[in-house]
Amino acid sequence: MTAKRFFVAASILALTLIGFFRFPGHTFLQSDTQVYMPILEHFWDPSVLGRDLLAQQPHVSFTIYDETALGLRHLTGLSFREVLELEQILFRALGILGVFLLATALQLSTRAALLVAAIFSLGATILGPTVLLFEYEPVPRGFAIPLLFLALGLAAHGRDLGAGLAAAVAFLYHPPSVYPFWIVYFCLTLWPSKPAVMSRRIWGLAPILGGVLVLFLLSRLQTGAGELQAFFSRIDPALEKLQRLRNPYVWVSIWGTVWAGHYIFLCLVALAAFWRVRKSASQDLRFFLVGLPLIGLASLPASYWLLEKLKWSLVPQIQPTRALLFVSALALALAAVAAVKASEQRRYFESLLWFLPAFAIPIQARVSQVLLPDLSNPLIRRRALLILFLAACATLALWAERRKFRWFAPALCGLAALLPFLLIPGCGQVKNYPDLHNPELQALSAWARSSTPKDAVFLFPDAGQELYPGIFRAEALRAVYADWKAGGQVNFLKVFARQWWPRWQQTMAGKFHPQKVDSFAALGIHYAVVRPSNRLPGGTPVFENSAFLVYPLAPAR
Repeated sequence: MTAKRFFVAASILALTLIGFFRFPGHTFLQSDTQVYMPILEHFWDPSVLGRDLLAQQPHVSFTIYDETALGLRHLTGLSFREVLELEQILFRALGILGVFLLATALQLSTRAALLVAAIFSLGATILGPTVLLFEYEPVPRGFAIPLLFLALGLAAHGRDLGAGLAAAVAFLYHPPSVYPFWIVYFCLTLWPSKPAVMSRRIWGLAPILGGVLVLFLLSRLQTGAGELQAFFSRIDPALEKLQRLRNPYVWVSIWGTVWAGHYIFLCLVALAAFWRVRKSASQDLRFFLVGLPLIGLASLPASYWLLEKLKWSLVPQIQPTRALLFVSALALALAAVAAVKASEQRRYFESLLWFLPAFAIPIQARVSQVLLPDLSNPLIRRRALLILFLAACATLALWAERRKFRWFAPALCGLAALLPFLLIPGCGQVKNYPDLHNPELQALSAWARSSTPKDAVFLFPDAGQELYPGIFRAEALRAVYADWKAGGQVNFLKVFARQWWPRWQQTMAGKFHPQKVDSFAALGIHYAVVRPSNRLPGGTPVFENSAFLVYPLAPAR
């Protein structure tokens, strides 16, 4: 390995680790891993969670996420959390590498390309469809999206077979995430060009054909599968009402009027930045830089028509509006590249202006609030000043790079790359996620895991829509009769929806009433867990700490 490649590899590893441990950070059992972990644990040991709806009806037939996790656990002896987080770190690094390759394909220097990759690795929150540029949790989408940016970087350098392999693996992990990339690539393959170029592009299609075959075979061999996912049915009114209530982010009519303008603005930023850098882009890369944000924006009317007019049941499963991620991602990356290009022409004020949206996207979900700030709002004012400061630091670093100061330029570039990770959480007061874990919940889970039968069923009747019952399920490996997080599966499984919703209404809906607890035993619930403020009169808890009381309802068989 040459010194230059070692420097690039070390820099990407450093960006990956500071991003993982500092900002945007990582979590576990706070979001969708609350769904995937019970499924994986039940696959690993069928004697646990046998009475839990979530584990009984997995939705992982069309992904290699479960097979790789199970295989790595067998191979390494590590826990699921450890193997999944190792995968998460690896795929984040590959995604950052992809953006570095994209920047170098646009003829940026190594240090400037690493600066662009550093800004990109700050991530972005895509509200409306509710998705992240870098997922905090090790979930299938969080593995697939970085692989797509690796594929983009490889395609930018004309390495179509490598790009196809990366995008095919992304498809195997999370098929819904990859459709924007493959739409653009298919169009690129059909575009007339020299025979050698067209042959290279066609070879890039080979991996996805193999990926489709592999995924089909694995879906046929899936163990523990419950309900078959319906791809070509229509959503009936009852299911639509339930999905709108539980998962409004799928329905464009609920949030589209609020966020459509925001994504139109970001798409314009991405296209304007592309126009600024277009002369440095190859024909292949131009297809992606224009096509991906346009497909992302087009997903809004497409989803509205397919789901809300045609009522196609596949749409809530693939959630096409999450392609808006590419609008934010390319606005971020291309704005940073445009800033570098402006500095190369000694247009430093223009460079500063391009850096403003590049830093605003990771800091504020609605960027207009900080680009056109309400200075009477202290938090917005603070974040706007931070964005200006970071943009000025990056511009100064590029000025020093342009002047070729021997020691000052590398040091300033490194500082400009690292400062956002350090300042955004503190000075910007950006907290991407709450900390849902606490010693009391951990103690409850440990007690249940060691002191109750494996087939025991728990209920948290006063939890409402809070997420801690899902943490308990995954850590205690005990069934939870009904909880809000599990209800997210109504997008995928009709039978699950018909079972989960009555359970929720019977036990969790509305205000908690102690009198209802007596009826829970008839439902097959063995333990009720309540907060100390809802202590049951006349009952004797079998476990108690400062946060939870556990009451036995019926003996577990």
